[in-house]
Amino acid sequence: MRRALALFLLTLPAMPVMTPAMAADLPVRSVTLSSAGLAQIERAGPLAAGEDITFRAPTEAIDDLLKSLVVRDAASGSPRIRLPAQDLAAEALRGLPLRAEDFASRAAMLNALRGQRAAAAGQSGLIASASEEEGVLRLSLLTPEGTVTVKVEDGAPIRLEDAALNARIARAATALAAASAESEREIRIELGTAEGRPGSSREVGVTYVAGAPLWKPSWRLLVPPLERPGEARLQGWAVVENRSGADWENIRLSLVSGDAAAFRQALYTPVLVPRPELPVQGSAPVDVTADTGAMPQMPMPAAPIAPAPRAYAERSRAAPPAPPPEPAQAAPSPGRVAFTLGTPVSLRNGETANLPFADTALVAERVWWVQDAVSRHPLQAVRLVNTGTATLPAGLATVYGMAGTSAEAGGYLGDAELTALPPRDMRIVAFARDRDVLITRNTERRERPTGITLRGGALRVSYLVEDTVLMAIDPRGARGRLVVDLPARPGAKPDFPVSAEGSFGLRHEAVLDRTPTILRLPFQTARQRDIPLWDAGLGDPAVIAWRDVDVEQQARRLPGGPGTLETLRDLLATAPEGLEGRATLATLTEDMATQRRLLEEFLAARRASLNADSALERARAAAEDRTGAARDQARQRLNQASEEAERRGAAADAAWDAWRQGARTLLGRAG
Repeated sequence: MRRALALFLLTLPAMPVMTPAMAADLPVRSVTLSSAGLAQIERAGPLAAGEDITFRAPTEAIDDLLKSLVVRDAASGSPRIRLPAQDLAAEALRGLPLRAEDFASRAAMLNALRGQRAAAAGQSGLIASASEEEGVLRLSLLTPEGTVTVKVEDGAPIRLEDAALNARIARAATALAAASAESEREIRIELGTAEGRPGSSREVGVTYVAGAPLWKPSWRLLVPPLERPGEARLQGWAVVENRSGADWENIRLSLVSGDAAAFRQALYTPVLVPRPELPVQGSAPVDVTADTGAMPQMPMPAAPIAPAPRAYAERSRAAPPAPPPEPAQAAPSPGRVAFTLGTPVSLRNGETANLPFADTALVAERVWWVQDAVSRHPLQAVRLVNTGTATLPAGLATVYGMAGTSAEAGGYLGDAELTALPPRDMRIVAFARDRDVLITRNTERRERPTGITLRGGALRVSYLVEDTVLMAIDPRGARGRLVVDLPARPGAKPDFPVSAEGSFGLRHEAVLDRTPTILRLPFQTARQRDIPLWDAGLGDPAVIAWRDVDVEQQARRLPGGPGTLETLRDLLATAPEGLEGRATLATLTEDMATQRRLLEEFLAARRASLNADSALERARAAAEDRTGAARDQARQRLNQASEEAERRGAAADAAWDAWRQGARTLLGRAG
């Protein structure tokens, strides 16, 4: 590559030399790293008259730079920003008869330039071919006298007579050299001369925002002992990576925590809008069958032969083709907080540093924390209250014991996740499990009536279902606060003190004082249940005829039948004195007991009536089968059976009428 560059640079002595404008490489003065994965970079410095601003930036940051660049220079007009093409190699070779690999040697380049007029070693002509061995270049030129091969020693010039082509190749060689650093691009900002002060210098600066690795907070949390609430010390350290493409020398570094909206757009990539391609219209094809001349005549046959169909004789016509993304000073603002480090930071490009950015005291209390339904041991945790004015960003905390007389002093206790902690907010942070404290869990359910009303032939019972979580806890002689998180239950109301509600559910707190204790945490759900006094599908009980219904089979569906009375008695037994509707329930239970007695009396009378009817049928059949004196005796027994059946039927009717009268009374109460 060096030989190729030397080849063409040495052929331009007669061309005017183009001197680039003076440029100043502005240093990085401050960097703001955001939790949105962005870095706000400020470069600033003095700029002499006639100088432009230049700096290098990573290629992947050019889109963001073009989107966000701000220039601070009140003395000049609108700045102009220039930078190389995204694909330097492709743009450098566009329109040239060369490829990138042709710059590997002089022979390869000259062979790619066949046909161009060149002069070397006192000869001139069209380049025919070139070869190189042991540092000696053999160049063949086509001259009017014929082909001439000359030897070109290393360092001797070869001049292309097309000066414009020579200059373009020289620029392409320079661009290819720059393209070897694909990861960076040079940005040039042209500002012009300070207005009214042609020879003066002034302070200028540029600011832009580009993608950057997230700064990662980590915390060191020193907690007090379990039985001594007080203060915890929280130290924040930030892991910072410099991937900006420039060294940071004594810069001001700020760390921002917030949820800023951040987008990317391909501003540096050439975008070509696709367009539909219309085919070139030509004349329609003309299909002609070549004439092959006349054939010899055949003699006429005796019978004429039919000609072949045209489909076999004609050629088919082909269809046309189809168209073709030092502890810092905290400065809070809506939705964000910026920690600006108190001392300058120096960090080379590509390096990583761990820098302290916070050191604050928090109100703290050690607690036991129960947040699952299966573990037999609570978590060791600390309750923290942010008494400062800035939100502390989320991060991983390494927990140590506070210095002092505690056995934990200075010891590693565990790791914890600290979520973002706004001012005056509280967080519970767990870092270990306390296997000295034992927890046993159980559940129980009971129902308690709260009201009773009669409505439309049914007893409506309002009641509370109480589901209780039981926790037997043995702190093994320790004293401290226990925090229990229980999932919220839709429709259920907690019947225990709730200190907080959140995504964790419902939070209850209790103090354990060295001895075993049992926590009862009931949830109450209000419900209603209707107890029908009879099956309305049978119709009005007061008008039913017993001979039309199989009362024995349908007894459960009638007032006083099996089931309903037992349900009322159980309900009355659980209803407390003074409960709304209890007196009605007691009266209704008595009425239903009366209906049960009347129904049982009727069923006994019914069975007796049915037996009498059966005996009557047998006596009637016997009287019809007998003759003489036996027939007279049979008729006498028939008369007795008829009287008994009539008497038993009347008794069943009377028992049914008594039951129906009680049903009317019951209907009147329930109506």
